[in-house]
Amino acid sequence: MLRLVAIEFKRQLLMLRRYPMETAGQLAVIALIFYGLFLGARYVAGPTARFGERLDALVVGYVLWTLALFAIGDLSWGLMNEAREGTLEQVFLSPYGPLRVYLARSLANLAATLVLNLAVLLLLLGLTGARLAFSPPALLPLAAALLAAYGVGYGLGALALYFKRIQSFLNLFQFVMMFLIMTPFERLAAPGRLAGAVLPLAPAAGMLRDLLARGAPLDPGGLLLALANGLAYLLLGLGLLAAAIRVTKRRGLLGGY
Repeated sequence: MLRLVAIEFKRQLLMLRRYPMETAGQLAVIALIFYGLFLGARYVAGPTARFGERLDALVVGYVLWTLALFAIGDLSWGLMNEAREGTLEQVFLSPYGPLRVYLARSLANLAATLVLNLAVLLLLLGLTGARLAFSPPALLPLAAALLAAYGVGYGLGALALYFKRIQSFLNLFQFVMMFLIMTPFERLAAPGRLAGAVLPLAPAAGMLRDLLARGAPLDPGGLLLALANGLAYLLLGLGLLAAAIRVTKRRGLLGGY
């Protein structure tokens, strides 16, 4: 398995080196979209407006949203591209099996995803002047968010494997993820907090806002909830992907497009 991860990591490095403009374009577009929204909000609020911790919380939510999009779209878009290019069958013929290959691919792509999102975060901090209270405990809810994001990504990958073309659904799902991440469920009334506890990524996003934007201490109970949420969605996504692999092979839909 470690050899498989190393091979996939090398593949990811080759892709980044061969298509550098795509990576640079992604960073520029993501940063400029947020900066444009920030300038528009500041214009509406007036020159004397002070956003304070709300801007910091918004930056945290936006960067987490971009991280979730990378994690979620990694498998789904990859499956659709492989189906179109005719390389999907090669993955299924691998001695490791498709599920292990996609797990290794996710682990290999994780490092690149984190580096890209760190670059986005630094760009936004420089453009907006926001200040975040970085601390090692913030890595724990970040890990919980990644578990949930990859779990949702595996579930969407199951749909991509079976239906082959779900581009429109994925584009719409980006805004669903924005709602889940940007909504401050932790500040809502009891029904809203309860909904935030079971929705994917919501508990981890709330903890990251508290830690990085508001400077709050780590809440052990909230951390356990975020980790349980992330692990539950990861297991659900893996189960859906494994079921989709079995159904696709049994019905002979692997090569269909």
